[in-house]
Amino acid sequence: MREALAQAAKSRGLTAPNPAVGAVLVQGDQVVAAGRHERCGGPHAEVACLDDARQKGVDPAACAMYVTLEPCNHHGKTPPCTRALLEAGIKRLYVGCPDPNPDVAGNGAAFLRERGVAVAVGVLERECRDVIADFWIWKTTNRPFVQLKLAATLDGRIACRTGHSQWITGQAARRRVHELRARCDAVLVGGETFRADNPGLDPRLSPAPDWAKNPLAVVLTSRLPEPGADVTLLRQRPEQTIFLTDSVAAASDIAAGLRETGVRVMAVGEPGRLSLQAALTALRGEAGCHTVLCEGGGRLGLSLLAAGLADEFLLFYAPKILGDELAVPLFSGRRAETMEQALRLRLAATERLGEDLLVTFRPGD
Repeated sequence: MREALAQAAKSRGLTAPNPAVGAVLVQGDQVVAAGRHERCGGPHAEVACLDDARQKGVDPAACAMYVTLEPCNHHGKTPPCTRALLEAGIKRLYVGCPDPNPDVAGNGAAFLRERGVAVAVGVLERECRDVIADFWIWKTTNRPFVQLKLAATLDGRIACRTGHSQWITGQAARRRVHELRARCDAVLVGGETFRADNPGLDPRLSPAPDWAKNPLAVVLTSRLPEPGADVTLLRQRPEQTIFLTDSVAAASDIAAGLRETGVRVMAVGEPGRLSLQAALTALRGEAGCHTVLCEGGGRLGLSLLAAGLADEFLLFYAPKILGDELAVPLFSGRRAETMEQALRLRLAATERLGEDLLVTFRPGD
């Protein structure tokens, strides 16, 4: 199942609104074929795996299949995977997690069992649910899946007291960030990060993989820049830039001037009070975003976590220590008098990237 999960991970962010799913065929103790759902409308993971087996001369009927998500049993853009498994002669099927859609959950497994297939459900279920967390958000809410990314020193600082932060992490970690950007629909920052860093918020991969997206650049702020300001987003990609602001700023002459350059300006709150929920709903409903990567500072990140709107927290830890109490902390803005008031997360994964460590957290259960 871990091999199937590795296949699914390759498709994360590329299959919306479908889930990222991986499948493998196992003969004896060897993985002999593999497949994944690569794009919406394309073959599902089970079918791709069966195709891989045929190309390799492997008989699927002599194998067991492991798939991260319960096979579909209905006609969509592709035929039901349950039929493909039966036609291939699969006799043993191991499923990571059931379909999260309550209208179809269990249908695929039950259909196959009724026809003599031995089906086991719940193999590495938590890990398999994690890999389709974006699909679950799309199905159960009206907002995008939100990834929060921050980089910090060992003492939890994201910038020096001067604001200098380039670079906390090394090349491998920075490349991973650009890969994350290339898989999402929008990169979000707050006004402070926008004004301090003048970012481009675009993926810079060379060579760029064929699956790479060019995400929207989104700034959440009540202070809009002048249309003629020497700002990277306004100079280089105005038509891919969105400012999420309050109702007064959205109706201002500055907003009108920005719109004339191709920038989109959306109201997501009352004067001086921006709504994160409204911002995310607008990105989903008005901009068609399914996945948003937040690269804002600690205040925006903390606000997302506290509101339960960060679905995955990616913390890049560098083996560096500033030791300066006035350096910019990883998070700020809350007051907690006891440990019971702490926000709780679940450790989902760790990965070494060069000299740095990527730690992935998810909302606590």
